[in-house]
Amino acid sequence: MKRPKIYFVLPCYNEDKCLKQTYCELDRKCRNLLKANKISPESKIVFVDDGSKDRTWEVIEALERNNDNVVGIKLAHNVGHQNALFAGLMFAGEEADASISMDADLQDNLSVVDGFIDRYGDGYEIIYGVRGSRKSDSRFKRWSAQMFYGFMHVLGVDLVYNAADCRLMSKRAMQQLGEYSEINMFLRGIVPLIGLKSTTVEYVRDKRLAGESKYPLKKMLSFAWDGITSFSVKPIRLVLAVGVLVFFLSLAIMVYALIRWGTGQTVDGWTFTICSIWLVAGIQTMSIGLIGEYIGKIYSETKRRPRFFVEKIIGEKGSAKK
Repeated sequence: MKRPKIYFVLPCYNEDKCLKQTYCELDRKCRNLLKANKISPESKIVFVDDGSKDRTWEVIEALERNNDNVVGIKLAHNVGHQNALFAGLMFAGEEADASISMDADLQDNLSVVDGFIDRYGDGYEIIYGVRGSRKSDSRFKRWSAQMFYGFMHVLGVDLVYNAADCRLMSKRAMQQLGEYSEINMFLRGIVPLIGLKSTTVEYVRDKRLAGESKYPLKKMLSFAWDGITSFSVKPIRLVLAVGVLVFFLSLAIMVYALIRWGTGQTVDGWTFTICSIWLVAGIQTMSIGLIGEYIGKIYSETKRRPRFFVEKIIGEKGSAKK
């Protein structure tokens, strides 16, 4: 069997403190795979610099000068993790037989790579890295992750449970991914829609090699919200259902008030009135905000702006589609 040409795709944002060690670990893994005749000698490690503000690009340039298996893609400005990963996958889709995407901090344990290659050899075109355990996470993070996956399931979004962006994709899978033209990228939801033969490989997520997490609570909530609003209109339908419920509840309250008035049992009080006003006002404000979020996404999509611009590619000739 022909040894596959694998491109490891790593989006980077302010990762200058860990890239050298990341490269050393990945290079060691590639050498072991080469000795085992599992990958082609033409396999590459692709670093995608997502408009970093530190020395990330300088480190990538140094790695490329001193190593034949490094490719650097410098984006013109910061476009976010998902678009940076998409840029790397589009480049890999032109050059490689398959790609393996993972975070630049190597929290995705490299032992998963062997499983990816084996399953790819079995004929699978999309292999997801799935966390076998979340013991290393805080209690809040474990709870919030379970809530997110559960809520997405209720909304009808087909996500692979406990799978992030650590996955192998064949050339055909990457090319089909390029057919999805939405600006608001949520790859965890898009990739399962491709529908090619897929499976999972379990792994243990490690601690960061260096630096700080690029996904604090605020960004994680924003990422989850993007996933929810990008793949389902059920939240709007839920708002409609709540609105109908409140409407019928108000009718019942009105009938009750009229009966009390007709029997001369009216009671002057402000608690019930104030609570009702605030409840309805809160529901209305929330509903308007939710609908506005969807309108904003529609606005972004209709402008059809490019997802990213590539400023420079070093290490190999090629171009990434926008």
